[in-house]
Amino acid sequence: MKKLRTFKYLFGGIGLALLVGAIAWWFNTRNFIARAAKASGTVVELVEVRDSDGGSSTYKPVVNFTATNGTTISFASSYSSRPPAYSVGETVEVLYAPDDPNDARIDGFGSLWLGPVILGGIGMVFSAIGGGLWIAAGIGERRRNWLMAYGTAVQTDFQGVERNTSLKINGRSPWCIVSQWQNPETSKLLVFKSENLWFDPTRYVGGKQLTVLLDPQNLKRYHMDVSFLPELA
Repeated sequence: MKKLRTFKYLFGGIGLALLVGAIAWWFNTRNFIARAAKASGTVVELVEVRDSDGGSSTYKPVVNFTATNGTTISFASSYSSRPPAYSVGETVEVLYAPDDPNDARIDGFGSLWLGPVILGGIGMVFSAIGGGLWIAAGIGERRRNWLMAYGTAVQTDFQGVERNTSLKINGRSPWCIVSQWQNPETSKLLVFKSENLWFDPTRYVGGKQLTVLLDPQNLKRYHMDVSFLPELA
């Protein structure tokens, strides 16, 4: 549970920070466009940009243009792509800060808006994961609290400990305790599993009977009481 709480805060915090960064980047670009001067430029070179492991390359254009004060400016676009978005000798529209012509960008979607769009998209993914964990944790806590207050307690027989291989965090799967109970009214055997545990609880539960709190109206809604286990440091 502590690990899931940590990931809930981690993903939510990262997602929020990325979204704030994307919004700030968008406003910065909008303000730059609003005050920028325009000029016609020429692509004079394509610079190869290799990724960190050297496995693939993208290409960013180097552009020359003349500012209104007559100064010839050369700048490399921050945007690179494969295949190249521009070719050598191609004419492009340039936006630049009138008080600092070296602060220049190609007037195109990739150069102006792709950065905040990508950052915002990643932020939305992280926020969605964090939000999903928040919602799941809230639902689980409300159900647990209701069962603790109104559930019917039954004593179940310990059956064993197993790994929940459907969940992996940092390459590790949690454990859960398995117990069973025969309903005296129907003689049906019910199997219960505890919440996910991030340590092996075997040594603490061997031979124990385990309390399970049942919803009398829906026996599939239950909570196994594992409060006797030590807390993970």
